Amino acid sequence: MTARWKLPARPRAVVTGAASGLGRALALRLAERRARLVLGDIDEEGLDRTAAAVREAGGQVRTLRCDVREAAQVEALARTADEEFGATDLLVNNAGVAVVGPVGEVSLEDWRWQVDINLWGVVHGCHAFVPGMKARRAGHILNVASSAGLVCAPMMAPYNVTKAGVIALSETLYGELRGEGIGVSVLCPTFLRTNIHASSRYSNAELRDLTGRLVSGATWTAEQVADHTLACMERGDLFIIPQRDGRALWWGRRVLGAEFQRWMGGLARSPRLLRWISERVGTGAG
Repeated sequence: MTARWKLPARPRAVVTGAASGLGRALALRLAERRARLVLGDIDEEGLDRTAAAVREAGGQVRTLRCDVREAAQVEALARTADEEFGATDLLVNNAGVAVVGPVGEVSLEDWRWQVDINLWGVVHGCHAFVPGMKARRAGHILNVASSAGLVCAPMMAPYNVTKAGVIALSETLYGELRGEGIGVSVLCPTFLRTNIHASSRYSNAELRDLTGRLVSGATWTAEQVADHTLACMERGDLFIIPQRDGRALWWGRRVLGAEFQRWMGGLARSPRLLRWISERVGTGAG
C-alpha cells in the first residue's frame, strides 16, 4: 500500500536547476505554500529571476550558484538549508541537460557531460541529503528523470542511460528508506514546454530542429507538470508519469518487449515520419 506524505506547512525545500523550466515552476508552486527555499543553478541571472518570483509568491529564498557535477557545491546547498531553515523537508534533484545523436557520433566528451550532470548530479544530491533525513526520520526526495528512462528511443543513448540510472537509484532508495519515514518519487515526463533544448547538444542540425519542434509543440507546460507532480508526491507515488503518451509508451514497452524496440528503431530510421509526427502530434494531455 502506498504511504501518503503531506507536504508540511511552510516546507523547507531545496531545488536544483531552479533558474528556469520545471525547476522554476516547482519552486513557485512551493512558494505559494509559503515555502522556505534554497535554490541552485549555474545560471545566476535566471536564478535571481526565480528568486524574485518566489518572494512575490510568498516564499522565502536563498540562492547559490551550484554546478551539480561538483559534490562540494551540492553539499553547500544542504549546509545552507540547515543553517537557514534548520533542515530539508523536500529535496528536488532537477538539474539536467540532453545529448541527442547516434552512438558512435556523440563524442565521449558529450557522454561525460551528460552523465556528470544528469546522473552524478542526482547521486550528489542524494548523498548530501539522505543522512540528515534519516537522522530526523522525515523528508521526501523527488528525482526528476524522464520517460526516456523507461522507453529508450534511438538517437538518445546518453540521455536514456542517465535517466534510466535516475529511475534505478530512485527505486533503490524507495526500498531502502521506506522504513525510515522518508518518501521517494521519480518524475518521468515526456516532452514539455521548457528551454532544455537550448542548452542541449546534438550530433547534427536535423536532430536539433526535430527536438525543438517536439518541445515547442508539447501540450504540457512546466507549471502543469509541477502541479501534477506535487499532487502525486503527496499521494505517495513512486513513479510519476504525467502525460498520457508516456503512460501508453511504458505500457507498450512492457507488453511488447523487443518488438516495441524494433518499432522504435523503425521510427528513428524514417526522418520523414519523425518530422510528420513532430508537426502533428501533441505530446500527451491527460
